[in-house]
Order: sequence, then C-alpha cells, then structure tokens
Amino acid sequence: MTTSPKWRSVLAPAAMAAALAAAALASAGTAHAQDDTTPHPPYPAKPAHPAHGAKPAYPVHPEKPAYPVHPVKPEYPVHPVKPEYPVKPVKPEYPAKPAYPAKPVKPEYPAKPVHPVKPEYPAKPVKPEYPVHPVKPAYPDKPVKPEYPAKPVHPVKPAYPVKPEYPVKPVKPEYPAKPAYPAKPVKPEYPAKPEYPAKPVKPEYPAKPAYPAKPVKPEYPTKPAYPAKPVKPEYPAKPAHPVKPVKPAYPAKPAHPVKPMKPAYPAKPAHPVKPVKPAYPAKPAHPVKPMKPAYPAKPAHPVKPVKPDYPSKPAHPVKPVKPDHPKHPSKPKHSGHEKEQHGW
Repeated sequence: MTTSPKWRSVLAPAAMAAALAAAALASAGTAHAQDDTTPHPPYPAKPAHPAHGAKPAYPVHPEKPAYPVHPVKPEYPVHPVKPEYPVKPVKPEYPAKPAYPAKPVKPEYPAKPVHPVKPEYPAKPVKPEYPVHPVKPAYPDKPVKPEYPAKPVHPVKPAYPVKPEYPVKPVKPEYPAKPAYPAKPVKPEYPAKPEYPAKPVKPEYPAKPAYPAKPVKPEYPTKPAYPAKPVKPEYPAKPAHPVKPVKPAYPAKPAHPVKPMKPAYPAKPAHPVKPVKPAYPAKPAHPVKPMKPAYPAKPAHPVKPVKPDYPSKPAHPVKPVKPDHPKHPSKPKHSGHEKEQHGW
C-alpha cells in the first residue's frame, strides 16, 4: 500500500463516507423492524370504467339500376340426317388349302473333337527400379520492372436531375358479371359403321425360274484417227509500257536504342544413363488345331404347290347422291353514312 501524501488525502474522505453509510443502514433496519407490528391501510378501489357510446347508423346506399336484358340468340338449324348405307353382299368362302408334305428328319452331326490343354505362360521378370532424378538448379532472379507514370485523374461526372413523381392512378371499377350463354343444341348420333370382313391369308409364291444366259457382246470396230489441227497464227507483239517516274527515297529511320545483354543461364546437368532393359523370354508355340470335319449335305427343298385362282370380286353397290347443304344468308352491306359515323 502506498503512503504518499496524495493518496492519504484521497482515502480519508472515502473512509468517512463508508462509515456514515453503514450507520444509516443500521438505523433504517431497526426502524423497519419496529414498524412491522402495525397493519397497512387498505388500497383505494379502482374507479369504474365509463361505458362506450352508441355507434352511429350506417348510411343507406342507393339501389343500383338493373342491367338491360340481352336479346335471345337464335338457335342453329338442325343438321340433316345422313342416309343409311346399303347392306353389303355376303362374300363367298375360299377353297381349302392343300396340306404341305412332311419335312425330312434332320441327321445328327458328329461330335466336336476335344482341344489339347494350353501350356502355362512363364513368369514375368521383376521390373528394375528407376534412378532418382537430380535436384534442379535455381533460376536467376528476374530484372526489376520499371514504374509507369501515374494516370491522369478524370473529371467528376455531374449528377442527373431528379425525376418528378408520377400522379396516383384512380382505382379501376369492377365490371358486372357476364350473363350465362344459352345451351347448345344436342348433336344427333351417327349410325354405327359395319364391321369389315377378315382378310384372307396370303399363300406362298412358287420359286422363281433361272434366267437364261446373256449373249456374248460383239467387239466394236476401232475408231478412225482424228484429222490434224491447223497451225495457230502468232499474235502481234504488245506495245511497251511507259516508264514510271522514280520514287523519292524516304528519310532514314533513327537507330533503336541498344538493349542490355541477357545474362547467360547456367548449364543444365547431364541426365544419368538409363539401365539396359532385359530381354523377355520367347513365347511358346501354339498347338496345331485339328482339321474341321465336313458337314453332311443338306436335303433338297420340297416342291411348292401351285397357287389356286381366286374368285372374281363382286361389283360395288352404287353410292347414294349426297344432299346439298342449306345456304347461309348473305351479310348486309354497310352504307357510306355508317362508315362516316364509325370513322372507317
């Protein structure tokens, strides 16, 4: 602890203030202990909250006028009923196909020969380890780059003028709901199409006959020799061009400054000699494969049956005449007065 006169002058008032505060707390504690015996007076009751006033009645809005009644849309004309199709005649049955001859029994092929077991390959030699590469020498230091002159300062761009605020747009009123469209007329149902008869199975065609041998092409006579072409005449000599004036000599360019000599880099060390690669052993000769046996000749195909003639097709019935559709009414033409009124 310091004993300087400055510290002694500061500590004396602080000790006095602490002693006075302890005496005040002790007197307050004794006084509070004596007052605990007397009861506290009751708290006053809260004042009654005033009632809310009656709300004013809402103004009565005027009734909206009724919308005009739209005229009733005319109904579409009824579609003409399609005429019924005539009944097709019954198709005659085709004659039954002849039965094909039974196929001959396939002969059994001889068993395949067993191949000899291949010899095992010799073990590969152990790969030699590569030599360790020498450490690369350090490159020389690069020359110092010269400093460029400072760029000029650009002038400050002027600020744009403040745009005026746009006026507030009015609220768009709601459009009245569209009236419901009249119901469309029911479309009449078309008669069901008759089912087509099943197509007959296509028979197989007989084998094509062999084409006859082509005749030998005769030899053409030799071409005659072309006649000799006439000698081309010589063209006259071209006139001499005029002599161009002499171009004046340009002044000599100034000599470029001499560049500093580039320092010589140190020589690279020689790479170590690689070891000689050992020769691999020769591969063993593969065994000779046995001869493949000849397969037996295949039997000849049976002769196909002759294609029967189909019956002639019946004539198609005459189609009914298609009725004409009703013509639409022509549109009214606009007069000149209506064009001027509408601004067309």
